[in-house]
Amino acid sequence: MKKEEIAAILDEIHVLLELQGENPFKVRAYQTAARALESLDKDLESIIEEKSLESIKGIGKALAEKIETLYHTGQLKYYDDLKASIEIGLIEMLEIPGLGPKKIKAIHDRLGITSIRELEIACNHGKIALLEGFGEKTQEKILSGIKNKELYRKRHLWWDANEIIQPIIEGLKKLPQVKKVEAAGSLRRKLETVGDLDLLAAGEQPKPIMDWFIGRKEVIEILAHGETKSSVRLQGGIQADLRVVPLKQFYFALHHFTGSKDHNVQMRSRALGMGYSLSEWGLKLESREHELSEVIVKSEAELFKKLNLSYIEPELREGMGEIEYAQKGDLPKLIEMGDIRGAFHTHTVASDGRATLKEMVSGAEALGWEYLGIADHSKSSFQANGLNEERLFQQVKDIKELNQSKKYKAHVFSGIECDILKDGSLDFEEEILKQLDYVVVSIHSGFGMNEEDMTKRMVKAIESPYVTMLGHLTGRILLQREGYAVNVAKVIDAAIANNVIIELNSNPKRLDMGWRYWHKARDKGLKCSINPDAHSVQNLAYYIAGVNVARKGWLRKEDVINTCGLKEVKKYLRKGI
Repeated sequence: MKKEEIAAILDEIHVLLELQGENPFKVRAYQTAARALESLDKDLESIIEEKSLESIKGIGKALAEKIETLYHTGQLKYYDDLKASIEIGLIEMLEIPGLGPKKIKAIHDRLGITSIRELEIACNHGKIALLEGFGEKTQEKILSGIKNKELYRKRHLWWDANEIIQPIIEGLKKLPQVKKVEAAGSLRRKLETVGDLDLLAAGEQPKPIMDWFIGRKEVIEILAHGETKSSVRLQGGIQADLRVVPLKQFYFALHHFTGSKDHNVQMRSRALGMGYSLSEWGLKLESREHELSEVIVKSEAELFKKLNLSYIEPELREGMGEIEYAQKGDLPKLIEMGDIRGAFHTHTVASDGRATLKEMVSGAEALGWEYLGIADHSKSSFQANGLNEERLFQQVKDIKELNQSKKYKAHVFSGIECDILKDGSLDFEEEILKQLDYVVVSIHSGFGMNEEDMTKRMVKAIESPYVTMLGHLTGRILLQREGYAVNVAKVIDAAIANNVIIELNSNPKRLDMGWRYWHKARDKGLKCSINPDAHSVQNLAYYIAGVNVARKGWLRKEDVINTCGLKEVKKYLRKGI
């Protein structure tokens, strides 16, 4: 078992122990050990072989034994027994936004509540508000969290859904009966979250294709099994639908099952205005004899061309003006994956990351990037082991020495993710910030402010002279937490006025600022940085999700600062132009 996986289990043990009301020192010991593991700059295998685990600060004899057991076997009886000793309903309550283990234990101890359903009933009867330390607002937040949990359960992150569907697509491609296969629906449009997975295949013999599909090992339930369409439930709960159509219908069906409802309605209306009938079955032209003649196309591009439109990328098919732009031949050349040359919002073990500085730079080089910016948390983010002035300057020194060593081709920029405090001031004084290559400012606390105050807070931070970019603008966590109240339009205007970049945070759980804002913001002159908010080397790949959202937001290569080469980026950071 890898160190990251072991650290995750230790973190979970710390939460479960809190639910039990265990000794705070014991609880903290597991959390400390998890952080210590994540911060290792030496291979865990060699440490275990050398029997030197106990020499690591925060890891005693008992914890060292548990870590070794997990490393060698992937299992830990203590962990399994601990999970089994706690009501499953209490563990499920941890998924409710804003409800931590201490509050759950208090609710359980005082009211005997053991399930989310019981908790909801108690809230509706006003019992939670009466508990000491809770009150009306907390009760309202819990009810809202329960409602959102049920709503979110029906959807899945694009990143997770894409990972699930790719092996199925690859398997379908290998079947001799399959001539073409594509994902469709919201997954192909790259929406942040998706409901069901839609698959479309072309073939003249659908039966063996359907039999293969329903027989996949990932299938836990067959919902429907027909000649040309089957639906299954996959591990993790997501539904997948497969349709098989003749090859001549494939591109019409692909267009139909990809586009949003609005896009498809507008396309059908356009077709009718030109004397065509458009559906998932094909495109037909009404002749003078009032007979419909079938139109053949060999690609989606040909379909759009038949309707006098330039090709509309799947990401844009939302019914939000793309057809009018396509008619004028004025659609943008969207940013592509290969345009990204580096990123600025990444973390190391110096704060709450899981990889060392050198590991992160090596990861950036493996992606072919020219540069990487390190922006660990600032001191107010104590929960993320934020850097104080002394540790920050040590990191700046380490980065400078790393660049001078010429060990890596990728250049490293020294930055900080500086907390925006409640009054809009920043976590570090200007005298500190001016010594960095760049500064990302973000909000990590005080989410409950009203819209006016939150907007003022953010604008004040943006107006600080050494701020380079604004991180995760709304603070949303997809499928878990709504963004805080903020006037996004005013923040965008303030960013443009102060030459501040707004990031597109590419963590699949954030994707913030969302795609719906980018088109207008781009036209007003706002610059974007696609940032993975990476806390590990693997997380650097999150830029892919960011590019997806940037494309949905109509962004071009020239709109995104980290498509620039190293020389141009250095000039930008130096002058802010």
